[in-house]
Amino acid sequence: MTTKPDTTADTTPATLADWRRRAADVRPRDGIFVDGAFRPAESGATFDSVNPATGDVIASVASGQDVDVDHAVSSARRAFDDGGWSRSSIGDRKRVLLRLAALVEEHRVELALLDSMDMGKLVNEAFTVDVPSAAALFAYYGEALDKINGEIAPTEPGNLALVTREPLGVVGAVTPWNFPLDLAVWKVAPALAVGNSVVLKPSERAPLSSLRLAELAIEAGLPSGVFNVVPGLGHTAGAALGLHAGVDVLAFTGSTATGKQFLRYAADSNLKQVWLECGGKSPNLVFADADLDEAIDKALFGAFYNQGAVCSSNSRLLVQKSIADSFVTELVARAAAMRPGNPLDPTAAQGAIVDAAHADHVMGFVERARAHGEVRAGGRRIDGGCFIEPTVVTGLGATDELITDEVFGPVLAVQTFDDQDEAIRLANSTVYGLAASVWTSDLRRAHTVAAALRAGTVSVNTVDALSAQTPFGGFKQSGFGRDLSLHALDKYTGLKTTWIAL
Repeated sequence: MTTKPDTTADTTPATLADWRRRAADVRPRDGIFVDGAFRPAESGATFDSVNPATGDVIASVASGQDVDVDHAVSSARRAFDDGGWSRSSIGDRKRVLLRLAALVEEHRVELALLDSMDMGKLVNEAFTVDVPSAAALFAYYGEALDKINGEIAPTEPGNLALVTREPLGVVGAVTPWNFPLDLAVWKVAPALAVGNSVVLKPSERAPLSSLRLAELAIEAGLPSGVFNVVPGLGHTAGAALGLHAGVDVLAFTGSTATGKQFLRYAADSNLKQVWLECGGKSPNLVFADADLDEAIDKALFGAFYNQGAVCSSNSRLLVQKSIADSFVTELVARAAAMRPGNPLDPTAAQGAIVDAAHADHVMGFVERARAHGEVRAGGRRIDGGCFIEPTVVTGLGATDELITDEVFGPVLAVQTFDDQDEAIRLANSTVYGLAASVWTSDLRRAHTVAAALRAGTVSVNTVDALSAQTPFGGFKQSGFGRDLSLHALDKYTGLKTTWIAL
């Protein structure tokens, strides 16, 4: 299928009407992308991509199964063994990645609309954050390649030991629906940069931007077969990728339960490497000496950004008791003023939940919480659709599910603490360890508490801080391995020692 050219420069949509006009021009790709071209699923099966804000079917997308995954992996293996990418020069790979970064930026409006219509996120956030971030990450890894050195290890005289990094082969990537383009690029960019081939299985809830990305990669000069995309259901296409003996590495972002399943798939197949970025129940600790006004604003951002569908969402707010009453009162007032709306409307404070089933899932948590705590703000589903008000719940016990379980929706659970020791104990009382935030003006406390928190990222006087330059990942059941930064390259390369007896 084709789409009209996306010339972002000087035509950036500014109003709901502007975005609607541009949305009418988008023509989603709907096939499986293998060996540089789109094709239907071998079975002919499809699934509908539905706009959660309107209920409209955007596209009927090919639903890949075992045979389609096998075609994609075979294509990726042939391309890897051919060496047109895997053994190409650093300069050649750098040029392609930088060109792909430019193309992603050039098609920013189209890609932002695909993500917004596909899963309900605010188009302004996709346009100003997600798509530029994806473009920047391709550029980051492209620019990094000629600045990474091998090693010469110490040896006895008469010997030379060289340590080099080599691509591992075929990388399978399974990515979620909450940041469809951006999180796909977190896996794809570093894996491609070091010379691997990739088979990407995007979430069936939001596959459209990944399919468009594959087409742009060919336009950028990536050889056919190096990057393949197989949309499909988790229990078919996802399982087939996890079990495939031709996949050397499996990188996954999603739920902890599914992450555990991928470990089982590796054990049942070829012992492929598995790298997991899984769930979270991240705490946000606010001490009495913090900048409270800023802390309230960032608490709302940390809990409700992207409709709360963020693995590192600060979904547990821990407030020191001496300030809790006034702090929570103001927090509730500001949360009540945040209204979900049309994701294409630049004035909307929040978009739509990805689909009706997930909206039911989120509301189940809210309704069950009413029996144990108090819903102080929100707690309602608007017009029975996929819009849920930002919700604040207080008065819950330490073992209530809203305190312990990941909701992946706009629901904030508030707890209180007396002192620093209790704050740390409550913050760490979870099976997850992805992120945490600390608010204080005391430098000693900032360092002490940050060191004591079991989390992959601790943000001090902000929330959910990350960049291309810093590693992202967690401890405990939040998974292992790191996305972003040069450390991500560790997942997609193997160390080779070449020992020369002189």
